[in-house]
Amino acid sequence: MKRYIPFFIIGFILFVTVGDKVLPGDLGKSSIQTRIALNNFALNLFPTVKRPKNPNARTEKQLEELDQKR
Repeated sequence: MKRYIPFFIIGFILFVTVGDKVLPGDLGKSSIQTRIALNNFALNLFPTVKRPKNPNARTEKQLEELDQKR
């Protein structure tokens, strides 16, 4: 059974990548759905990083506090 695992993996990769172009009907549709599901899964692994609207706000606030102390 161990020697067949690489063939299953290669077959799955081919199914996902070119299945919609080669396979007829419902098999092609399921290939597209599988690809979309894998893409969404991969994108959800990495959460979006929200950048601050003003990246210099903290520095500007500290400069204002320093000016007020003088």
